[in-house]
Amino acid sequence: MQRRCIKAGAAILAALLIGGCATSARQLMPTPTLYQLPDGQPVFDPAVEASHRRGQSPDLDLLFITDRAPPTPAELEEHAKDASPLPYGQERAKHIAFGSAQVRMVPALDWSTLRAQSQLAERTREVNLELGQVRELGAFPDEPYQVSKGPNGRTLRDRAELARHFAAKADLQAEVERRLAQSPKKEVMLYVHGFNETFATAAYTAAELCHFLGREEVCAFFTWPASTTGNFLISYTTTTESADYAVAHLKKAIRTLASTPGVERLQLLAHSRGTALTLRAVSELVREAIAAGKEPVDLYKIDNLVLLSPDIDVDIAGQEITGFLSDPELMTVWPEGRLPRVLQGRLTIYASPEDRALLVSRILFRSRNRVGQLRPEDIPDKAQRYFETVGRIDLISYKGKRTDLFGHSYFTTNPQVSSDLIELVRYDKQLGEPGRELVKTGRVTWEFPVDGDNGR
Repeated sequence: MQRRCIKAGAAILAALLIGGCATSARQLMPTPTLYQLPDGQPVFDPAVEASHRRGQSPDLDLLFITDRAPPTPAELEEHAKDASPLPYGQERAKHIAFGSAQVRMVPALDWSTLRAQSQLAERTREVNLELGQVRELGAFPDEPYQVSKGPNGRTLRDRAELARHFAAKADLQAEVERRLAQSPKKEVMLYVHGFNETFATAAYTAAELCHFLGREEVCAFFTWPASTTGNFLISYTTTTESADYAVAHLKKAIRTLASTPGVERLQLLAHSRGTALTLRAVSELVREAIAAGKEPVDLYKIDNLVLLSPDIDVDIAGQEITGFLSDPELMTVWPEGRLPRVLQGRLTIYASPEDRALLVSRILFRSRNRVGQLRPEDIPDKAQRYFETVGRIDLISYKGKRTDLFGHSYFTTNPQVSSDLIELVRYDKQLGEPGRELVKTGRVTWEFPVDGDNGR
C-alpha cells in the first residue's frame, strides 16, 4: 500500500514539475450554483452595480499586503515572455509593503455583459483575468527595527524608526478607510494563498472571490514568497519556511486592518499551505489578546475563518485551534473558567479525500494525515463531542468529481463548493439553512450531496 502511495506521489511530483506555474492570464472561475440562471440570485446588488458603473470599468482594484521582495534580474528575464507585470518575485523582503493591484477582465466587457456571463453555467463569452497596474503605496521599515543605547546602558527603540512604522500604519489604514467609504459592507475580505503561487495568481483568486462575493467589501490579499520554480522538493521546503517567516507579517497586517476605524468585520480565507500560516498567526494573536486580558473577537474583529484545502498536519492544526484552551495558566483573568471569544462567526474547514496535491505533502512530511483530506469518519466521536462543545467549528467534506487537475482548488473550480462558501461569507447562512442544505454526518461534520458528475 505504501509503495503504491509513493508511486502515486512521484507521478504527481512529475506532473507538477512538468506543469509549472500559471502564466500571465487565466479564465474566470465557473459561476457558483446559487447565481446560475434561470432562477439564480443576482451576483450584484443593483445599488452596488450602479455605484461601480459610475466608475465605468468592471476591472477589480484589490488591496495587497506582501513580504515578497522585488523581482531579481533572473526573475525579470524569466518573466519577459509574459504580458503581465512582475511587481514582486519569490525572495523574502525584510519588511511588508502594501498597495493597489488591478485585475482586468479581458477581453474588455461592459457591465451588462459581465453580469450576464457571471450568471451562466455555460458562458457564451470568454472572460479572462489579467494582472494590470500594480502600485506600491507604502512600506513598513526594514526588520529588525533599529535600537540604540540609552542612559544607564538600557536598550531603547529608535524614535525615528518608530515614527516610520506608525506613518506606514497610518497610510495603510487611510487606504483601507478610503476603500471602506466606497463599500456597502464595512468589512475586509483577506485572502491568503498557498504553495506554488505568484503575485499574479494570488491576485486572480482574490479577484474571483471578490467578484462573486458581489464586490461589496474591501477586497485584499496577503501574498508571501511561495516558491514556483526550480526543483519541486527544494521549492516546497523553502516555501514551508517562508510561510513561517511570514507569520509575524500576517499578524501585523491583521492587527492593522482590524484596528482601522470603520472596519466592522474581517473575513479571513486561506488556501493550502496558507492555512498553516494563517492558523498560526491567528493562534498567536489570540494568545496575545488573552495575555492582555482582552477578548480576541473585540481586538481583531474576525468573523469567519475559512480554511480551504488545508495543507497542515491534523495534530498541528488541532494544537493551533485549541492550544490556548489547554493552558489554564494563560487565562487567569476570565472568571469561573469562561473561555474568551475568538470569532464572531465560525471556523469552517473545507476538505476532500480526493485532494491529490496533499498526497505529496503527506509523503514529504511523513504526516499521518492532512486536514485537507479528512473525511467525517476520520474524526472520532470523542473529538466531535469536544469541538461541538467548543462551538463554532464545522468540517465540510467534498467527495465528488475533481473539477481541477489535482482536486486542490475546488473552492473556485467547483460551483457547488464555491456556492456554499459564498452563502457562508456573503449571506451569513448557517449549515442546514436554505442554500446550504448539506448532509450532516456527525456533530460537527457535513458532506456535499453528490448529484451526478457536473460539479453541481
